[in-house]
This record gives sequence, C-alpha cells and structure tokens, in this order.
Amino acid sequence: MIVVIILILLLLLGLAAASQYFYTMAIARRPKTFLAGNPDLKDTPASDPVWLDAQPLQAWELLSGDGLRLRGYYLPALRDTSRIVLLAHGYSGSGKMHMNALAKLYHEQLGYHVLLPDARGHGDSEGAYIGFGWPDRRDVLLWIGELIRRFGGEAQIVLHGVSMGGATVLMTSGEPLPPQVKAVVSDCAYTSVKDVLSYQLRRMYKLPSFPFIGMTSLVTRLRSGYSFGEASALEAVRRAEKPILFIHGSADTFVPTSMVHRLMEACRGYKELFLVPGAGHGMAYTAAPEEYAWRVRQFTERFVRETAPQPVAQP
Repeated sequence: MIVVIILILLLLLGLAAASQYFYTMAIARRPKTFLAGNPDLKDTPASDPVWLDAQPLQAWELLSGDGLRLRGYYLPALRDTSRIVLLAHGYSGSGKMHMNALAKLYHEQLGYHVLLPDARGHGDSEGAYIGFGWPDRRDVLLWIGELIRRFGGEAQIVLHGVSMGGATVLMTSGEPLPPQVKAVVSDCAYTSVKDVLSYQLRRMYKLPSFPFIGMTSLVTRLRSGYSFGEASALEAVRRAEKPILFIHGSADTFVPTSMVHRLMEACRGYKELFLVPGAGHGMAYTAAPEEYAWRVRQFTERFVRETAPQPVAQP
C-alpha cells in the first residue's frame, strides 16, 4: 500500500513538473527558441520593415482592464478617410515586426489608417504571459474604443489578424461589437487554444493531450487567469454578427488547414473562404500577394464604404 501511495505521489509530482515546464515553454513570456528550425515554419512571411521604419508612426498607449500598459503604433492614412484597420500579430511576434507587409497593403493600396497594437506579453506591451487571443480579445475591445474616441462615430473599422492574431480577432468577433466595426479578416487561425496545443503536443513531443493539456491549463488558470477550454475561436464565431473572411494555406501544418473548415462550418453569419494552394503557415500573402490583396479589397469593400467606392478589377 505504501509503495502504491509513493508511486502515485511520484506520478503527480512528475505531472506537476511537466505542466510547469509546458507553461514556461508555451505561455510564459520568454524567447520561444523551440520555434527556430521548426519544419512547419520553414518559410518566411512577407515583410517590409524598411518601409514601415520610414513612416510617421505614432506611439499610442492604453491601460488594460487588469492594469497592463499596452502599446500600439498608429500610421495615418495618406488622405482623409474613415477607414481604419487594426492588425493583430501572431505568437511571439509584434505589430511592427510581423505585420508591416499587411500594414503597407492597407495603407498604400487600400487607403486605410493603420493601428498595430502589441498584444499583452509581446513587443512593447506589458504582461508576463501569452494570452493566445482570449484575454487579448478584451484588449482589442479597448483599442476599438480608443479608435472610436479619436475618430468619432463615423469610424469604419476592420479587424485583421494572422495566426494567433487571427484567433484573437475571431474571439473578439464573438463579443458585442459596436457598429463601427464593419468586418473581420482571419488568416490561419486555430479553432481553440486546447485544440492547437494538443496538436502541437502530439506533433512536437509525441505525447497525448491527456493529462498534460488539462494540467497545464490548470497552471495557466492559476498563474495567468484563463484556461484553455474557454479560449475558443470556434465558439466565438458561432456568436459572431460581423462578416468574416477566413484565409488559410492549404499546406499549413503548424495550424492544420482542417481547422479553417471547422471555423467556417461553425460561423453562422456572412462568411467567405480564401484557401491558398500550397501555402504554409502565415504564408498566404507571400504565396499569392495579388490575389490576397484583391480578396481583402473585394471583401472589405462590401462593408466599408467611402462616398463613392471604386470598382475592383480581379487580377
């Protein structure tokens, strides 16, 4: 009997240690060295940091509901407009570092004001953990409020995110949103934090989700205030009332392409799907820049209007 008790205690200690390890590796704010050399991320997304560095960026700040100082960077449009895009970056990234190519697309080709917020636990924003989009959705709501405060009720806002940012804008879409938010564009988002971490645990460590995901979720709840089970883009899009453009690469093995089909099926509102043949994770714009730009323009101009919208020619 004593031996059995000792074995159970050792097992529990081992699970606790493993959960702390996975929390530190995936959730805590620290360099994500395990991403380097990942075969699922072998390609480099489109980027134009030189262009962005030459732009007249303004630093914006706001305070999150739980007291974190969040920072974003705003780029005014080339001409007066009510169009504004909020670009949400991916895991372990930042707005300026990883969303500059899309910032250029919206600014130069589509004529938008651009806001590049750094998610909590990323870039120049405070925070000791990564929220995978769930606490971040409340931060996005605050940024939306700040845009409306500055631009007034005539603001027309598009939310566009990539990877974790794509999941973030989908999770935001499930919240009550003001009428100034016109459309959502989600590029290579996951269905839920539980799903994507379970997938990565199997793919990277050859381990089953049970009991590691549940134990790590408990640690995350205790240390960061949210659990994996509640952080679901899939459930959010069931409630979404704003139109959504889903984008995904057909060769994505980091966030498997099957997830976008589940998201499409769950979404009950207006939706479109742009599947890019042969594109890996986060590579849709790199693989098909002209069609990507056309799809985004075609979709957003259904809902974001100037006084006289121009006809759009398909490439």
